[in-house]
Amino acid sequence: MSEPRTTSSSWAQSIVQGLEMGGVDCRALFLELGMDYAALGDAEARFPQDGMTRLWHRAVELSGNPAIGLNMARVVRPASLHVVGYALMSSRTLREGLTRLVRYQRIIAEGADLNLRMLPEGGALTLAIHGDRLPPARQSAEASLACTLAFCRWISGTPLKPLQVWLQGPPPADPEPYRQVFQAPLQFDAEHYGLLFELADLEAPLPSANESLAQLHDRFAGEYLARFSGSRVAHQARQVLCRLLPQGEPRRDTVAQALHLSERTLQRRLQDERTSFQQLLDDTRRELAEQYLAQPNLTLLEIAYLLGFADPSNFFRAFRRWFGSTPGEYRAALDSR
Repeated sequence: MSEPRTTSSSWAQSIVQGLEMGGVDCRALFLELGMDYAALGDAEARFPQDGMTRLWHRAVELSGNPAIGLNMARVVRPASLHVVGYALMSSRTLREGLTRLVRYQRIIAEGADLNLRMLPEGGALTLAIHGDRLPPARQSAEASLACTLAFCRWISGTPLKPLQVWLQGPPPADPEPYRQVFQAPLQFDAEHYGLLFELADLEAPLPSANESLAQLHDRFAGEYLARFSGSRVAHQARQVLCRLLPQGEPRRDTVAQALHLSERTLQRRLQDERTSFQQLLDDTRRELAEQYLAQPNLTLLEIAYLLGFADPSNFFRAFRRWFGSTPGEYRAALDSR
């Protein structure tokens, strides 16, 4: 099995501050979930992503506020994003800063996959949250978008308003908290989470720009990422698999090429982490299947293709092997909870 995804203590600390602002006793909640509250003050500590997912779910239950993730917009500061926050601050433009955010995202939290694309209508920063054993909490993605936008407003010194905010899942019963935080057109049931910025906003110079500091922070971030990534090729391969699966079953040589490794080196590194390419592919498909089945707008046929199965019957057989039931039975059980 590959190593579990983790979240930096700096990001976890900001989540906790946002939850406590919403009236949640996180010290007691950490104890309940078997996590170390004191480790929030350790800059090198990291928390298991599944632990953070449980934290989000329990916080929603205790507060009765499904929009509690939006509180992250009120606690944003450079340290929330580890060294990446300072690298973003010292960038020449918002576009350059967001490019750094995409590059170093794994330092903040491994479960997030960011992408910045320049489109004719603007710059799209899209976000995917990949669960570990548990499907990710909706609040995790909403908190990430709210925090990112608040941080961009802070470093630009402007009341930055996106052209569009994309949010997965159905519209909430009360959309007002979302309107207040994002101050932009909201699209729920979107294909992905994301923010669409005006190109002019992305290219405007940042008041805190400092090329020398940017290079210094790049070095620190690169060194941390290299130290942190070390032998964690399984995680990198899993990220590549998540991107490639909708195009069909990925080949090992394609994944190796994406990671700038030879097939043999990829195979050896995965063996060192006590897994294999086939095991990683199977694990990734199983985890994504759980997440997709929790999205009622996706049909079983669409899920089969998103998981890279050319023949849906192969998906049904694999699913029965994973969970001992059919996808339809599994979804029905989810709906009855």
